[in-house]
Amino acid sequence: MIWKPNVTVAAVVFRDGKFLLVEEETEAGLAFNQPAGHLEPGEALVDAVVREALEETAYHFKPTHLVGIYHWKHPAKDITYLRFAFAGELRGYEAGRPLDDGIVAARWLTLDEVRATQARHRSPLILRCCEDYLAGRRYPLELLEHYG
Repeated sequence: MIWKPNVTVAAVVFRDGKFLLVEEETEAGLAFNQPAGHLEPGEALVDAVVREALEETAYHFKPTHLVGIYHWKHPAKDITYLRFAFAGELRGYEAGRPLDDGIVAARWLTLDEVRATQARHRSPLILRCCEDYLAGRRYPLELLEHYG
């Protein structure tokens, strides 16, 4: 068997003192996450986060920086994630656009509210990405090269 991590992308959006999260149905009940998802075959990381943000929130997301790259092994499953988290701007909203299956709604939460909901986070990466963003972690998108 060949081991491979699951490559995911996440949008870290901060506006008016609040972070954009999604509330979604999971095996464990309703949970919070950044707009995030898996990289698809042949897709560039930046394109993946734009797509996932739109599918999960109906917002058009424009990545401006990389916040960080996170390696996390799920404690209860034999799954390892390699997450690329992007900061960026919202460039429009499609009212009435259906959201991905399982997404209940896009929610705006303050950092205190993000911390208060940790028991309902899909992973510890949600809070970490918010804190890293507020700590000023911003790396140029030029770090990422897509050959395809």
